[in-house]
Amino acid sequence: MPDIIKHNHDKDGVDRRGFLKCMAWAGTGVLWTMTGGILKSQPLGRASDAAALAAGADLSFVQISDSHIGFNKEANKDVAATLREAVAKINALPKAPSFMLHTGDLTHLSEAEEFDTLDQILKGCKTRQVFYVPGEHDVINDNGKQYRERFGKGSKGSGWYSFDQKGVHFVGLVNVLDIKEGGLGILGHEQLEWLEDDLKGHSSGTPIVLFAHVPLWTIYPKWGWGTDDSEQALGYLKRFGSVTVLNGHIHQIVQKVEGNVTFHTAMSTAFPQPQAGTAPKPGPMKVPAEKLRSVLGITSVNYVEGKSTLAVVDSPLM
Repeated sequence: MPDIIKHNHDKDGVDRRGFLKCMAWAGTGVLWTMTGGILKSQPLGRASDAAALAAGADLSFVQISDSHIGFNKEANKDVAATLREAVAKINALPKAPSFMLHTGDLTHLSEAEEFDTLDQILKGCKTRQVFYVPGEHDVINDNGKQYRERFGKGSKGSGWYSFDQKGVHFVGLVNVLDIKEGGLGILGHEQLEWLEDDLKGHSSGTPIVLFAHVPLWTIYPKWGWGTDDSEQALGYLKRFGSVTVLNGHIHQIVQKVEGNVTFHTAMSTAFPQPQAGTAPKPGPMKVPAEKLRSVLGITSVNYVEGKSTLAVVDSPLM
């Protein structure tokens, strides 16, 4: 396979130099705004920037990802501590977000005590509710049975579901089951049929937010950074004026706008991974201790009712 970022709906691509240039933003605080379908960024120099953005929003929520509770290698020997720091950062916002999305890899080995630790830490967050989707590390022992019993009550199939908040329709998808190590994510026929049916009841003016663990656009296929059947899912969204896709899995910020869709991956709260193609394979990457918190972080998303776009702000722990 060529070393490019593939677009799912056209033939052009982004070369590796362009990809690495985009990745220069990873680990810095970035304020994202969208006007007329164009996403712009500026350094997030102060927490007050995010606070000001949220103050004028009708709906705000935060995304965290890849907490990997149970991991204790050199890249971060206390992932529970950095998750607590992320929670403290959220709690310090002047206006509490309406809810939190966790986009998978809650745990590292899907052990009961790991799920317990994550649950206790997130209970300390001021957000009223947490919505989850599983990562591949949350389903490795039992095909996701324990995850669904704890965090997927009321969901469909292997854990997919949808909900509405102040005019925005949210859809949580599962793309981590039945994939080979290093392979692309898979949604599967049953889930795709459900998604098509779920979206039928919403007008084209409804803002849509999809969230799943593995990216729903192909970032780097050699490392499994993409979803094999995402093109079909995204085809159902062409009629909507505003679609935001939030993912985790790659532990770094990569963002793309394609037509009506904004794709965005989040930093981990546990450890960074190398940029695509810069190492023999993906995995936990050790950085100097004083730099660790600059490559871990949270994402805030704000929505003003009556406007078709959502503003996305990434903020590192440090």
